Amino acid sequence: MPTSEDVRATLKDVLDPELHLSVIDLGLIYDVSVEGDNQEHVTVTMTLTSPMCPVGPQFRKEVLDKVESIEGVKSAKVDITFSPPWDPREMASEDVKMMLGIW
Repeated sequence: MPTSEDVRATLKDVLDPELHLSVIDLGLIYDVSVEGDNQEHVTVTMTLTSPMCPVGPQFRKEVLDKVESIEGVKSAKVDITFSPPWDPREMASEDVKMMLGIW
């Protein structure tokens, strides 16, 4: 039975296509919901670094494919939201803030 922590750990391998940093470390994953009798249904709520991101659909698909590859996941859904807007000063990990020159 996958947990939200399992999903987040798996998503650490997904890199933003422009910044080449983990979606988890960038703070692009807003929520992970795991439901069902055996925790087999996963919904990921995420954002993009920009609402006009030209690779948004491919990026969403990469996240979806990664979640669907987790053992025990029977269905997965990825919702894109821009509320709240992504702000690396607030949402990125400390390591990413240093890499991006935000202090």
